[in-house]
Amino acid sequence: MGTKKTLQFLVPGGKATAGPPIGPALGPLGVNVMAVVNKVNELTKDFAGMQVPVKVTVDVDTKEFEVEVGVPTTSALIIKEAKAQKGSGEPGRKYIGNLTMEQVIKIALTKREQLKSKTLKGAVKQVLGSCLSMGVTVEGKNPKEVIKEVNEGIYDELLKKYEEGG
Repeated sequence: MGTKKTLQFLVPGGKATAGPPIGPALGPLGVNVMAVVNKVNELTKDFAGMQVPVKVTVDVDTKEFEVEVGVPTTSALIIKEAKAQKGSGEPGRKYIGNLTMEQVIKIALTKREQLKSKTLKGAVKQVLGSCLSMGVTVEGKNPKEVIKEVNEGIYDELLKKYEEGG
């Protein structure tokens, strides 16, 4: 293997182009920019509407490349699940959407590695905290209330189901 160069980009899921930031960064390396863009879009299409971190590693000698896709931010996942445009300007007063507990758990499972949480319950509480700061209700309630319910064990059965693989 020759010299490798790794570049990181934040791209709109499924909508990367040969323009900035990808084109100008990869062009000088002599790699097929369109091939990279197509691969990035193929791998990020499920994250449409979100900014997705992507790592592109190019072998400078052979011009071969690898694309690695990161996970969008917790807030981006919440916005996607809540089908909102962006977080609330006044969380606690103005709510932009509502998630079910299942959606919160789904986000927690997606982000679990990055959240550095030992338990799914801990990861869920972190996602609920993000919902709180973004003005998203959960099960129609203030996320603070739901965090209390999680602590009280109200969702333990549901969490166990997901913990064991759905």
